[in-house]
Amino acid sequence: MSALSDSTLDHLRRIADWPDLSGTRYEIVDRLGAGGMGTVYLAYDRELEREVALKVTKAFDGDASADSRLLTEARILARLEHPGIIPVHDAGRLRDGRVFYAMKRVRGSRLDEYARRLESVAETLRLFERICDTIAFAHAHGIIHRDLKPENVMVGSFGEVLILDWGVARLRAGSAARSMQGAPPISLRPEVTADGVVLGTPGYMAPEQARGEHDQLDQRADVYALGALLRVLLTGEAPEAAQTEHRENGAASVASRSWNQPIARPLQAICRKALAPEPRDRYATVAELSTDVARFLSHSRVQAHAETALERAQRFASKHRTAIALVAAYLLMRVALLLFGRH
Repeated sequence: MSALSDSTLDHLRRIADWPDLSGTRYEIVDRLGAGGMGTVYLAYDRELEREVALKVTKAFDGDASADSRLLTEARILARLEHPGIIPVHDAGRLRDGRVFYAMKRVRGSRLDEYARRLESVAETLRLFERICDTIAFAHAHGIIHRDLKPENVMVGSFGEVLILDWGVARLRAGSAARSMQGAPPISLRPEVTADGVVLGTPGYMAPEQARGEHDQLDQRADVYALGALLRVLLTGEAPEAAQTEHRENGAASVASRSWNQPIARPLQAICRKALAPEPRDRYATVAELSTDVARFLSHSRVQAHAETALERAQRFASKHRTAIALVAAYLLMRVALLLFGRH
């Protein structure tokens, strides 16, 4: 028997853990990526003759909580019908026992990679506002994401913002997730998010989330993560270094770090408020955070920032610069007429 070539061996290793799609309408094209809960494959839907993305629990894992979490993610995505959330087409269990769901195949760039190509702070903030819109929609339906980070935000080929990986999302305390059509509530099993189990990403988790206090979490945990995202977008600096302080003290904040970039003080204040260690000191909702960002963009007073008289004057001048320029030009013309009209 002849020995297998290196390329053949590499191919066999690559497809060894591919799921068994026999009996389904899908066939695997390639592996797109993997996370803690499952692997995403590019697949072809023979029935509708289109590419889809299949998310499948890991091979030979045997973890019932992973199956439960993947199905929960699929149900959440299926009910949150929003342009910023990838639509789900199908879900079920494969012949090899693994759970899967099929979703729209999207192309684009990771948030931080895309943001590096933007030319102005205004463009960056408008992009951030679109992220906030999607998360606010989820909150309105009782869902907290709990794992917002650059890797979980994609900007599509046409500038559309998509929030990915809802695998550790949970219901907000005292709420029932519902669809726009009033479908029954989504059932989340308690063991998926039991207290004391830390789910999320260091640097983007609120202090209470890093302590595993899941029963205490509300939308302000996502507000914190959005504050960390905003700081990354403005500075390009990853927030991981501050997470150790959260675990040791429970009180330190990413916002306490010095700013190495020339960021406007009102924007720094917005980040500080979103990143406050105590939930009560943050923005109460994502809408409030987004509104403060919109105020900055429109040269209005940012609620999180106590501006000085000089800053107020500068903001007024920036907001009305066209009118001020016209008045200044008119006054200069009048002065010129007075000076030269005497001759």
